[in-house]
Amino acid sequence: MAHAADFGGLDILVNNVGAVTPRTEGFVNVTDAQWLASVNLGLMAMIRATRAAIPMLIDRGGGTVVTIGSVNAFLPDPGVVDYSATKAAVWNLSKALSKEFGAQNIRFNTVSPGPVSTALWLGDDGVAATIAKKMGVDFDTAKARVVESQGGFSTGRFTEPAEVADLVLLLASSRAGNVTGSDFLIDGGLIKTL
Repeated sequence: MAHAADFGGLDILVNNVGAVTPRTEGFVNVTDAQWLASVNLGLMAMIRATRAAIPMLIDRGGGTVVTIGSVNAFLPDPGVVDYSATKAAVWNLSKALSKEFGAQNIRFNTVSPGPVSTALWLGDDGVAATIAKKMGVDFDTAKARVVESQGGFSTGRFTEPAEVADLVLLLASSRAGNVTGSDFLIDGGLIKTL
């Protein structure tokens, strides 16, 4: 197993983990086990990785942590209630850590994508397919309804994975050297509020 020391230390951590299961039967039917699984994956994985990285980042004289969140952090959705709650916690924790470790030259930011063209959304068992089954419509109709939801995506399309990756690269770079404690939407204009 490779260690950070094998590569001269650690400069950047990107927390990019998550999964969403549409809760089509509503909040009261989400079990404790399902909540714990969501919290463990969506929040505790970030906590564990970040906790392990901070001493290594301090040893290097600073660094950056970029965590992938979601628009659901501030767009609560009863259809993904546990996912939304964990993403809100991720955003809150990142902001708190930016305050605690800013003086040690460690930056913390989050990226909040809306729907992205990945298997999570568009796969055979993805969110769009699950919505299609629940609504009794075909996949393309369900996908179109997602794009039209909440007033519609201004761009009329899902975000591409490379677009999210490019934003993460910018935030991890020295070009964003004084950006910390911030969240960046990449949602095709889905969120219409300030």
